[in-house]
Amino acid sequence: MEQLHGFIAPFLNPQMIALVWIGVMAGVWVGAVPGLSVTMASALLISFTFPWQLNSALALICGVFVGGVYGGAITSILLNIPGAPAAIAAGFDGHPLAKKGEAGRTIGLVTTVSIFGGLLGIAILAVAAPLVASFALKVAPRDYFLLALMGLLLIGSIGSGDPVKGVLAGAVGVLLSMVGMDPSTGELRYTFGNVYLMAGINFVTAMIGLFGVSEVLFQLRDPHKTAVKQRLDKIVPDLKTFFKHLPLALRSGLLGVWIGALPGTGGDVAALLAYDQAKRSVKNPECPFGEGAIEGVIAPESANKGAIGGAFIPMLTLGIPGDAVTAIIIGALFIHGLKPGPMLMIENPDIFWTIISLLLMGNIALLVIGLMSVKMFSKIIEVPKRIILPVVVILSIIGTYSIQNSLVDVFWMIGFGVLGYFMRAYDYSTAPMVLGIILGPLLDSNYRRAMQSVGEELLPFFMDFVRNPLSLFLTLCIVYLVISQTSWWRNWRCKKTMSAQEVSLLD
Repeated sequence: MEQLHGFIAPFLNPQMIALVWIGVMAGVWVGAVPGLSVTMASALLISFTFPWQLNSALALICGVFVGGVYGGAITSILLNIPGAPAAIAAGFDGHPLAKKGEAGRTIGLVTTVSIFGGLLGIAILAVAAPLVASFALKVAPRDYFLLALMGLLLIGSIGSGDPVKGVLAGAVGVLLSMVGMDPSTGELRYTFGNVYLMAGINFVTAMIGLFGVSEVLFQLRDPHKTAVKQRLDKIVPDLKTFFKHLPLALRSGLLGVWIGALPGTGGDVAALLAYDQAKRSVKNPECPFGEGAIEGVIAPESANKGAIGGAFIPMLTLGIPGDAVTAIIIGALFIHGLKPGPMLMIENPDIFWTIISLLLMGNIALLVIGLMSVKMFSKIIEVPKRIILPVVVILSIIGTYSIQNSLVDVFWMIGFGVLGYFMRAYDYSTAPMVLGIILGPLLDSNYRRAMQSVGEELLPFFMDFVRNPLSLFLTLCIVYLVISQTSWWRNWRCKKTMSAQEVSLLD
């Protein structure tokens, strides 16, 4: 009875409904502005909502969380400037679609699929939270290391035409992520005596520069080129289109829930893996991947919304945050005298079901707000360059400065912008470098922890990959990824495809 009350009560409380809607609208705006992260907004809300009742504070924070993850994809699709790391993959095909005049259709379908991914994550959170959490707890540092390594290898397939360029850009990103103080020993790495490098390079600064500033510089090569007129007659996707892509959205959403349930990962890793999975599994996309395949937008967006529900699983059942925002929500629960973990579901089941209810309410609000705002968002791409480019630069500077209130970060952003311009000019994708900076710390810290667990011995370290079933599976996936990116494998696949086509023609 207490569980039922916890689930239904928010839907009967006008104040909580209003706070969720306000949170979703604020989250969409925060997520769409590069540099203004959902984590930052949630942290500020903790102090703002300190005197409030717990349910009211959770309503606002959950609304911001749901809206912020979605909002990051808006600027990624329209301007090729991701508002958040989880939205990087959405821009690979979303921005080419927008340049073809399909921004309305793309955002409309992404909105619907995002809701589907979010609802899938909520359903699994409600039904299988304890089971999934117990599995996530068994994932060892070596498995996180392998996941990060897999992500780096996947970078080769999402770069420009040459996978070597993608891996090279990703490797440079990993090296840049090592700059600064070693989190394990406290020693300085690659600072060359420069005090401004001691704090390291913030990945958000790099992301804004490599995507935002480089895009502005690239657009200035042809300042008089006008944007394609956007077609806004198909904003709400029809059922045929939705069900056509439903299996892909389901696979990606489930992958997102699983990745989200692994502490320390999150929507950015989930979106990257889902994009690669879609690229490998979709045989006949509407358009080649990287040139405007709608499947390349659906997969990452379903995954990173599914990761929201996944991130709450270890938080509510084990007291371990799945990502930065759930870590902040743990703080909110502690402030109000509650301790997340196994006892929370026994002693305070109403809180567990209230959070599920708030996430569900947030997705309903997002569906309405998202579809009502599509026309407004789609018109952004038609704004003349003399107006939109200065606005992008100003927002990039404000967003970068707000991270640490540091002008040094602004100069780093400009430097990365110039670097990104030359990378694009020589056909190097900027996304792998950003993803390398993001995955670098995950790779570094978990390699250290895995080595320490076997006493710094190499043979036991490698033997662990064979003994553990999950580690063995991930190792085999990595071996496959390495082989699949060789010219021999590509030629073999090409010959196999041509032979199959010849047989079908003869039949």
